[in-house]
Amino acid sequence: MQTTTQAAVATTGAQPLAEASQPGRLISLDVFRGLTVMAMILVNNPGSWSHIYPPLEHAEWNGCTPTDLIFPFFLFIVGVSLIYALDGVKQRGGPQGAVLGRVLRRAAVLFGLGLLLSLYPKFDFAGVRIMGVLQRIALVFLGCSIIFLKTTWRTQLGLLAGLLVGYAVLLQLVPVPGFGPANLEPATNLGAWLDRLILGEAHLWKSSRTWDPEGLLGTLPALGTGLLGSLSAQWLRRRDQEPAAKVAWLFVAAGALIVLGLIWHAWFPINKALWSSSYVLYTGGLAVAGLAALYWVCDVQGYRAWTGPALAYGVNAILVFCLSALLSRTFGLFKLRGPSGQTVGLKEWLYEWGIAPHFADPRNASLAGALLLVLIWLGILSWMRKKGIILKV
Repeated sequence: MQTTTQAAVATTGAQPLAEASQPGRLISLDVFRGLTVMAMILVNNPGSWSHIYPPLEHAEWNGCTPTDLIFPFFLFIVGVSLIYALDGVKQRGGPQGAVLGRVLRRAAVLFGLGLLLSLYPKFDFAGVRIMGVLQRIALVFLGCSIIFLKTTWRTQLGLLAGLLVGYAVLLQLVPVPGFGPANLEPATNLGAWLDRLILGEAHLWKSSRTWDPEGLLGTLPALGTGLLGSLSAQWLRRRDQEPAAKVAWLFVAAGALIVLGLIWHAWFPINKALWSSSYVLYTGGLAVAGLAALYWVCDVQGYRAWTGPALAYGVNAILVFCLSALLSRTFGLFKLRGPSGQTVGLKEWLYEWGIAPHFADPRNASLAGALLLVLIWLGILSWMRKKGIILKV
């Protein structure tokens, strides 16, 4: 005979979590990570780059589309995750050399994977892009881990403010050598100049060669995005607050961050490529709200029946990101003649023969191609999760 609680679980899929107020592992964190990576796979793999719905493209320069939320959400999640990995070490006190060594090794592996993705398949070391998505993740993980282990939350909050204000001062007040007054244009801002000076044009983003959206100077405000995640996680791990209070204050903080970001936008525009300070606040506020909502639904109320796909992606996030990029480039090595008579890569050939003819609107066809890939990876990752196969760096 079912109890009342058991009956509720059977009918709603809820699994009430009595320990939600305790500093344990967050189901919501894995769900958030999984949803973010699913979105990343979706926008990175359209059927055709020539036919994409605007929300699935990055803003041309200033502004923010849903696609522009994906990377900051992931860096925010990195900041949350490292608290759950390192807080026990910090609370125990004592020497931190061993854990710092592990942090440094993990950051080095992530950075190395990013370089591998840049090198494959040509392995042109003379023109390899040095910075990139995984490289920025590595640097943010390393920086935020050290900051968390060595400082208090109040110091971290002060560093966050200092990074955002200091970055705004650098980009908006410091003259750019060779160009004159400070500016926020793609190729002539201070960050672009610094990347060309230190990395060289041959090692920047291939689509521009004069600037890099994951450049060196932009890593400073990206650290701020990670710190917002770390501060949010430290708040969730507090024992002196009930879950409802934690969620309420997170939503208050989220609203304040969004409003501050929109206000700052008037002076320092929201811009992903620059990782502007207003962009950090605006996207960080949305990330805090997303985490708060998922924490309430998944960890406090226990509604998890719907989370399977997100969890499958979430527990092998770096794996699917790397493999999807490697496979896409591998498919490009196989050249076939498409319906139009042009020679295309295997991926494009499959799309042109198997998907595009079934849709009148090429944008729908392109979206269908991306969704199909998300579903294929879901099948693979769900099988891996069922078998307990979790690959981490």
